[in-house]
Amino acid sequence: MAENGPGQDPYGSEDSRLTSLEQRLKQANHAEAVRTGRAKAGVDRNYSLGNRVLATLLGSLVGGALIGWLLDRWFGTSPWLLLTLLALGVGAGFRNIIKIAGERPE
Repeated sequence: MAENGPGQDPYGSEDSRLTSLEQRLKQANHAEAVRTGRAKAGVDRNYSLGNRVLATLLGSLVGGALIGWLLDRWFGTSPWLLLTLLALGVGAGFRNIIKIAGERPE
């Protein structure tokens, strides 16, 4: 060993205190991630964000088409309200997706 060295053998086994500290840090980081909602029981954040975008787009398309179809049947203006509200649904869906994409990550 060198005179000015840390007093540990560089080729020896790891210090048990360091491994214990690393384990406690991992547990603390995981507990904090669960507490703040960053780690959801095995669900990846990107996967849930993709599902949110898909649900937004499909919901706006189906909602606009359904309301347009019902209003067409009620007023007898077949395909015009369906097409108009479908186009509005597409626009609203893309606007919401852009809003989702612009949110700050946690």
